[in-house]
Amino acid sequence: MSYVFPPPEVVSVPVSGSALKYAAHRVYCVGRNYEEHAKEMGFTGREPPFFFLKPADSLVVVPAGETCTMPYPSLTKNLHHEVELVVAIGKAGKNILAKDAQAYIYGYALGLDMTRRDLQNDMKKQGRPWCIGKGFDHSAPIGPITPASQLPNIEKASIELSVDGVVRQTSTIEKLIWNIGEVIEHLSAAWELQPGDLIYTGTPEGVAAVVSGNVMTAKVTGLPDLTIKVL
Repeated sequence: MSYVFPPPEVVSVPVSGSALKYAAHRVYCVGRNYEEHAKEMGFTGREPPFFFLKPADSLVVVPAGETCTMPYPSLTKNLHHEVELVVAIGKAGKNILAKDAQAYIYGYALGLDMTRRDLQNDMKKQGRPWCIGKGFDHSAPIGPITPASQLPNIEKASIELSVDGVVRQTSTIEKLIWNIGEVIEHLSAAWELQPGDLIYTGTPEGVAAVVSGNVMTAKVTGLPDLTIKVL
């Protein structure tokens, strides 16, 4: 088959302890899924879940044990970090019940939902989509995927993000307003999930700005740390 121009390479994420790569399809994000973070954004923490998407090529893949870089994005003066547990889908499904969701999960990873907060806030005030604040280039750093079978207690895991060694965000996965199964149930009612779909499940309180030169280190119990420097 001939193309007008060469198609882009498949965006993929390494699998821990394996030579396999996980080919990314879509990147879904859950908004305001920790109560205290919802409150710091001016909400009650009791709203139904909602979703937005990032392009798959916004992923910045960070191998285990390495420090990668991301450029400080254009048009913003208020770039925020949001550490999140990422769920990697391994089987297609629609209208999945929460009690059945585990069968559709391939594994888990650490991710950062980087946000141009000033642009996002401007869009909110105007009632416009957030894409410019959330879906920009390099906005979705992600670490290696660990198969779900190796993380039977992931919902009890701690989650943390530090900047230059100072902890800013810390919580546990069990404090998600909508747990992993419930997120998959709601999401799969709106889209048919596919192998390669990545779900950023929400961030705890403590989101704040980073500047060029800052080093962010994210941790979730059982997953490789994710370290990335802002240039």
